[in-house]
Amino acid sequence: MARPLPIPISERKLSGKQAVLGKQAVERLSRLMATGVVMVGSLFALFPVFWMISTSLKAGGDVFLLPPRWIPLQPLWSNYPAALEFMNAAVVFRNSFIIAGLTVIGVTTSSAAVAYAFARLPVRGSSVLFLLVLSIMMLPGQVTLIPQFLLFKMLGWLDTFKPLVVPSFFGVPYAIFLLRQFFRTIPREMDDAAVIDGCSVYSIFWRIILPMSKPALAVVAIQHFIASWNDFIGPLIYLNSNDRFTVALALAQFQVAYGGTPWQLLMAASTVALLPPIILFFVAQRFFIQGIVISGVKG
Repeated sequence: MARPLPIPISERKLSGKQAVLGKQAVERLSRLMATGVVMVGSLFALFPVFWMISTSLKAGGDVFLLPPRWIPLQPLWSNYPAALEFMNAAVVFRNSFIIAGLTVIGVTTSSAAVAYAFARLPVRGSSVLFLLVLSIMMLPGQVTLIPQFLLFKMLGWLDTFKPLVVPSFFGVPYAIFLLRQFFRTIPREMDDAAVIDGCSVYSIFWRIILPMSKPALAVVAIQHFIASWNDFIGPLIYLNSNDRFTVALALAQFQVAYGGTPWQLLMAASTVALLPPIILFFVAQRFFIQGIVISGVKG
């Protein structure tokens, strides 16, 4: 019986190159299809933003045209100065920046300190205490809303920024959980080396843990800045004076009953109010994405 002829080496190399080229073509096609899906999804996600900007440049009578006019024939850029003047933009933006900035400082500092104790200090019963902290996350905010209001009323804090800022200096359960998970990824050998060099517990926290935790701290800061910037219920309950209103309350003042809302001005004000969180995200985007990837890896 005749044996099959061996495949020449040149043909083997050719078939190997064809296999590699075919694999690369499949990978390119997969990336192209994934990119197309992401682009289509992005268009759907960004459509409300496009419609908001388009509406902000229309006249009042063109907002509800059918069929809708996607791009206004004569953009009315004057809607933006009118909207900012109506909402008293200088005051409300200042108030929102003050509240959001102090909230970020309070949440990051207090939550980092508590998370460091849970992650690095061996204390009996710390696991039970950590579970108690996490259990607060399962408690809806509406349950504690009335007791908190009565407490702040007795303290004389109504119509001030204190009810919106002071609680953040006592830690936030989600931020504590996220930072604790990140601190546990830092090798403990670094703590031992620092102790040999004469560092105390506070020095280790300040000089080693915090500098290495910039991505996680950036995640906490960005998330709570956006949450404080968009908060509506808190300022609505605790603030009464117009000179203490935030951006969220100022946007609500555009709404008028019986169809009298100037939607073009509301959309212009909403577009301007959207800029600070977007700018903050793009400035700290590298730290934000890195922190989301790394945090929560270890339990």
